[in-house]
Amino acid sequence: MNSVYRKSLFEIPRNTIYLDGNSLGPLPKGVAEVSNSVIKDQWGKQLIKGWNESNWMNQPLKVGNLIGELVGAPANSVVVGETLSIKLYQALAAAVNLKKGRNVILTDTGNFPSDLYIAEGLIDTLQDNIELRIVEPKDLISSINPEVGVVMLTQVDYRTGRLHDMGKITDLAHKNGSVVLWDLAHSVGALPINLKDCYCDFAVGCTYKFLNGGPGAPAFIYIRPDLIKNCFPILRGWLGHKAPFDFNSQFKRAETIEVMRVGTPPVIQMSILERALEIWSDIGMNKVREISMSLSELFIKKVEEKCSEIKLISPRDPKERGSQVSFSYENGYAVIQALIDQNIIGDFRAPNIMRFGISPLYISENDILQTVDVLEKILKTNAWNQKKFLLKKQVT
Repeated sequence: MNSVYRKSLFEIPRNTIYLDGNSLGPLPKGVAEVSNSVIKDQWGKQLIKGWNESNWMNQPLKVGNLIGELVGAPANSVVVGETLSIKLYQALAAAVNLKKGRNVILTDTGNFPSDLYIAEGLIDTLQDNIELRIVEPKDLISSINPEVGVVMLTQVDYRTGRLHDMGKITDLAHKNGSVVLWDLAHSVGALPINLKDCYCDFAVGCTYKFLNGGPGAPAFIYIRPDLIKNCFPILRGWLGHKAPFDFNSQFKRAETIEVMRVGTPPVIQMSILERALEIWSDIGMNKVREISMSLSELFIKKVEEKCSEIKLISPRDPKERGSQVSFSYENGYAVIQALIDQNIIGDFRAPNIMRFGISPLYISENDILQTVDVLEKILKTNAWNQKKFLLKKQVT
């Protein structure tokens, strides 16, 4: 029995199976009421008084602590705001600064491309002879050595779902004198994470995937508490100031995680995110993980029985996968579009990857079985081979 099943808490269209929460989580019920209340009752009636009367200014830390509970972070070590790209840039700059003299940022080919672009941009900005060293995932462990200042990784590969061992890699990096930056975009809300126990240095993540915070929801940044006072804020916004309302022309950094705040918080979206996080109040991440692995195993077993022409590219061992299953197929894009046409929503990543996110909060065994039956029919009848399915849209 799926003891974490909460589909009734989401606004998922009737007769729709949603297997894309690893890209954008569904709308939690109550969000419209929350956003309307913030707009009408707070902004509308309180006007600028809302910053004090509704405590808007403290939202980034308040919501950060809610996320901190999900990722095993100490109180007041997570703050929310801006996008994941911004938060990664901030964390990477701080990590590089902590390891001056070590000029290698180590990552792997499974990292999200945007993370690599951001690292390249930071290197160009610093102009300090820093190397971005990109290795194959199989070569990562052997590549961690005393040359490396920062190990920058996405815990779950966005394409295949391959899962890095956070504890093992963090420990090895520390033994070599490196710091580690984890991108948790595809793992927060899907896997048990304990940043405190694995002595993680830096972590960032988005909140619109498994946390269901909505498109464009603000991201978060974590810094291990003992490192915060020594962290370099490359983006120095007024809310990272020690006393922002002194309006001092000289930046005096906050000595807390709030030093990584930049600009004015997006109050409406942060209120939506706070509402979405309420869903997790009585859900244990270990149970989420257990059921998601069971559903994934069922999915793989049935696909391989009935749809042998598509090939599993996710790790076979469920302990080495995040909460998604990926297959390769030459006409994968068209097949995904044909599934969507049948109200079964997965997604596609170039060049030929069909991705299916497995969130047990709104996915059941029956959903898995129905998906495989429809997939089998699409493949056997070549139903995907239609112009409307073959023509690629802007967002795949």
